[in-house]
Amino acid sequence: MDKRKAVQSMLSNLSKENFAKFCHELVHRKEEPQVDRNKVEGRDFLRITDVLVSTFDETGAVVVAVELLNEIECNAEAKKLMEATGGPSSENGSRDTAGPSAGGTARYTMVDGQHFVDKHRTELINRVNCIGNILDKLFDEEVIQQAIYDTIRKIPTNQEQMRELFSGPLNAAGPRGKEVFYRILEKEEKYLIDQLKGKK
Repeated sequence: MDKRKAVQSMLSNLSKENFAKFCHELVHRKEEPQVDRNKVEGRDFLRITDVLVSTFDETGAVVVAVELLNEIECNAEAKKLMEATGGPSSENGSRDTAGPSAGGTARYTMVDGQHFVDKHRTELINRVNCIGNILDKLFDEEVIQQAIYDTIRKIPTNQEQMRELFSGPLNAAGPRGKEVFYRILEKEEKYLIDQLKGKK
């Protein structure tokens, strides 16, 4: 199904209460790009669909919608939306995922309605070893800025460095930044990522 129509259909089928919760979460997202309250308040499902697509592109709109549905515990709706749009999983992510500059054609590596790196956050924090190389590449790809790079490099342990990376910079970078992070991990921590891909 066309992604815009799938998002539109999902929103139209939400209860009034859940639609209100969805809109509330949308305007309170901390990740960039953020959505202004005046674009959301008092709008119907057609207008909210337009806001999602114009802000995040069609694929990003699906990713964000799934995140928000999970936030408001509409997990069945999130799963249905992913299925309706042929949402990528960890198994087909390498084939289906475009780089962050791909604009409207970008797709993201999702598992059960979450981005792969969010789904496996705890294990990545505990098991990633080559954080130095990862930070270098995140800086080169402009996912993190010099000040953040310097701050994280000063933290003494790998686990604390990873925890700091997850707690702010990756969330601020949004789905595209997480996708760059995932691609770097595939190269720098191939064995670990292959292991996590095999987990259900």
